[in-house]
Amino acid sequence: MGRTLRNGFLLGLALAFAPAATQAQAPAPIWATRPVELIVPWTAGGGVDIVARAMAQAMSAEIGQTVFVTNREGAGGTLGFRALVAATPDGHVLAAGPATPVTNAPYLVKGVAYDAESFEYICQYFENVFAVVVRADSKFKTAQDFVAAAKASPTELTYGSPGVGSIGHLSAENMGAALHMKLQHIPFRGDAAGLPVLLKGDIDFLVPAVSSVRGQNVRVLAVFSETRHPSLPDVPTAKELGVERSLSQGLNGLFAPKGIPAQVKASLERACANAVKSESVVKALENTGQVAAYLDSAQFRARIADDYKLKGELIRRLGLKGE
Repeated sequence: MGRTLRNGFLLGLALAFAPAATQAQAPAPIWATRPVELIVPWTAGGGVDIVARAMAQAMSAEIGQTVFVTNREGAGGTLGFRALVAATPDGHVLAAGPATPVTNAPYLVKGVAYDAESFEYICQYFENVFAVVVRADSKFKTAQDFVAAAKASPTELTYGSPGVGSIGHLSAENMGAALHMKLQHIPFRGDAAGLPVLLKGDIDFLVPAVSSVRGQNVRVLAVFSETRHPSLPDVPTAKELGVERSLSQGLNGLFAPKGIPAQVKASLERACANAVKSESVVKALENTGQVAAYLDSAQFRARIADDYKLKGELIRRLGLKGE
């Protein structure tokens, strides 16, 4: 090959690859033109809020704009998600928190006016795991003791949960049906209200979030999660006991209004993935007793869809109605 021909060939190669190289080095598109509001549909100061604020701080650096938290608590978290549905779908208004207002409320709360298809799912960043909990001096020493007694007892075992239609309520009923246990539900207004009743011995067990009973005089018999809880490595999962299809637990993630631009969604997903690994978020999760569990947009959406379907089936079987 002659020198002129060879030089022309090399120049052609350089030109052919130049656009790809330029594209690879191009900065991420700038879409956030003002501070981003992060709606937390729960009260300030709780575990959900603490972790969301750490996420907001970490994501601010990623997207080049301040991310600020607005607490819009009330109506079981649905007020915050109603505000999200009504927001302009440009990425400047998001929501962070548990998925129960999305997966439970459409079946149980009248006038919600949204369902699981009404949102974009950016990422999941942690799970608030629920568990079967008894007094420390309970006659139930192991999960196997507990299940055997519930099956053999001539009367129903009484249990408390954070309320009708809550994760604790539905998880216990799902477990009871799967394992043919005799159970009677007693609803409370949150874990804090049920714990003193358990400690007095007025109910047989409680189904609270693990994070709500840290440091209390209780024994955890089983956890409702895909894997064992990192702080309770000796405690079996409900699946290990024979509950093949267990409800997804306290899925906490980042949500956006339906229809945000694809590049904005991709940018937020990257920001979320990096934020979960940040020192501030890792510390917030540790301090609140939560379990880091990142899922990307597609994985989070699929998990929500499966959970929404399963909860609908269970709520109909229990005969629960919207109020």
